[in-house]
Amino acid sequence: MSRTESQSHSNEEGDEDEPNACPVIESLEQIGSQWRLAVLHELLAGEQRFNELKRSTGANARTLSRVLDDLGEMGFVERRMEEDAPIATYYSLTAKGESLEPVFDEIECWASSWLEEEHLERTENGN
Repeated sequence: MSRTESQSHSNEEGDEDEPNACPVIESLEQIGSQWRLAVLHELLAGEQRFNELKRSTGANARTLSRVLDDLGEMGFVERRMEEDAPIATYYSLTAKGESLEPVFDEIECWASSWLEEEHLERTENGN
């Protein structure tokens, strides 16, 4: 199979390693789950303990643990353990994670403009 045929074949299969993949889609694959977004957004306020994140996000312990591990492996979140009694684990954003703050600001701005308008339209229409 030639290189061109191979590229065409892999495109048809939705190959994730496509060098020309859309950067928006690639970004959303890293941060786009409900729980990842919730954790990243909460950590913009600063370092938090596991149970604080659990309360603020509403995630169960297993989900939160998995999400924090994923975000750590991708370089968005770092973990700090305090060995003094009681032992505590703290999570904070790395520089990569902090760089998402303007993205969240824009999403919040968009939401306040468009989602409030949609809510008002539904209210006016009795829905």
